[in-house]
Amino acid sequence: MNAASSSATVSSTDASAPPVTVASTVPLANASELAQSQVAAEETTATTEHPKGDEGLPQLNVEHWPGQIIWLAIVFAVFYALIATIFAPRLRKVIDKRGSTIAEDLANARAIRDEAEAQAREAEAETAAAHAAAKKLAQDAIARSNAEIAAAQAAEDVKLNARLGEAEARIKAARDEAMSHVRDIASDTASALVAKLTGKAPTQAALKSAFNKV
Repeated sequence: MNAASSSATVSSTDASAPPVTVASTVPLANASELAQSQVAAEETTATTEHPKGDEGLPQLNVEHWPGQIIWLAIVFAVFYALIATIFAPRLRKVIDKRGSTIAEDLANARAIRDEAEAQAREAEAETAAAHAAAKKLAQDAIARSNAEIAAAQAAEDVKLNARLGEAEARIKAARDEAMSHVRDIASDTASALVAKLTGKAPTQAALKSAFNKV
């Protein structure tokens, strides 16, 4: 449909924004041109209602920073109070208790180590004493054995010397006896030889004198 002149008034959804009036002095050929004009008018209104400065995240808007700083200070103060009054004392108590437990365990370990070292030293001393006693017993046993052997040897030597003396005495007696018989045999033999050679038997005094000279 054709119109000589048309005027369109677009009202903003925001009561505070002034109405925007789009007037067209150019004849519109059809309803589509009117619709395009209305869309353009709405875009203009939206651009006017929402400026570019309000776009983006609210927390990055400078106007909101004072409130954010206040809330940040409040939250920091609350967390600091909680940590200072509740968490830090508990943590300090746990650390102190653990430190005392560790110190007590170390003291017990040192005491056990010292006791073990003392027992080891006592065992070494007892072992050394036992070795010394065993060595002394062995030496005493060897000394007693040597003394007994020496005494037995001396007794046997005495017995052997006595027997040797007796044997020598018997041998000497037998030799003396044999020598006395030899003298008699020699005297008889010499008397017989002299009698055979000279025809006259020698006297005993002459034979004894001759044997004594020999």
